Amino acid sequence: MANDNWGWRARIGLFIVGNEAVPEAEWWAMAPAGVSIHAARVTARAPWLRWREDKSGVAPEDDLVRGCRQFAAMRLSVVTIGHSSSSLLGGKGWDESSIAALSPLLGAGTAVTTNGLDTQAALRALEVKRPFLVLPPWFNDDTVAAGVRYYADHGLSPVGHLRYDPGRKWRDLPPGELVGQGLGFDQEVEPLFRQIRTACPSDADGVLIAGTGFRCVAILDALEQDLQRPVVSANQASLWHCLRSSGVRQQVCGYGRLLRL
Repeated sequence: MANDNWGWRARIGLFIVGNEAVPEAEWWAMAPAGVSIHAARVTARAPWLRWREDKSGVAPEDDLVRGCRQFAAMRLSVVTIGHSSSSLLGGKGWDESSIAALSPLLGAGTAVTTNGLDTQAALRALEVKRPFLVLPPWFNDDTVAAGVRYYADHGLSPVGHLRYDPGRKWRDLPPGELVGQGLGFDQEVEPLFRQIRTACPSDADGVLIAGTGFRCVAILDALEQDLQRPVVSANQASLWHCLRSSGVRQQVCGYGRLLRL
C-alpha cells in the first residue's frame, strides 16, 4: 500500500500565522512516518492570548477558540501554539497561562504546549545555556528586545543576537511591511547560513533561530557542522517537543542533532 501520511503514531495540531506557508512545509519535511500535521490558522495580533488587566490569566483570541473546538474533535496527541512572537511578547508566565486557558477547550486527552516552551526544552536537552539568538527581519525593535529578555528571564541568556538582513531589495522597508511586500515567500536560506556563520560569537554554546515563519531547517545540519555547536530552530524544536509529548522517539536525520536525540 502507498503512504497516505496517516497519523497512526501521532497527530499533532499547530496554530500558525494565517498567511504563512513555512511552518507546514518545514514540519512535513521533518515529520517521521506515521505522524500527521494539522494546522489551524490565526490572524490575530501577538500575543494570541491577551493578558487580563490584573495579569491573573490570559484570554484567547477568537481564532484560537474556533481552532480548539475543531481540534477537540480530531483525537490529537498534542497541540502547540506555533508562534514565537506570542511567547516572546507575552513574556514570563504567558506560556503556562496559555496552556491553562486552552487545555479545557481541547479536552483531557490532548497535551498543549507553546513555541516558547518548545525552544526552551530543546536548548536544555542539548545543554545550551548561552545561545546566539537569530531573529527574522520582520521582527521590529520591540520584538527583538522582547526575544532577548524572554530567554534571559528563563535562564538562557543570549550572548548575542542577529536580526537577519534579507538584502538590498528589502533594506529600505520597515520590518512591519516586509511580509506584506512578499518576503515571507521570497526567503533564501544560503544568505542566512552565511550571516549566522559569520556573526556567531565564539562564546555562544549554541544557536537558536526563532520565528516559525522563518525558513531555515534546510541549513541546520550544515550550520552544526561548520560551527561545531547545536543549532535549534523554532519549527524543529516544536516538532521535537511534540513528538516527545506523543511518545514518539524515532530519530530523524538531516535536520540537526536535536531530532537525533
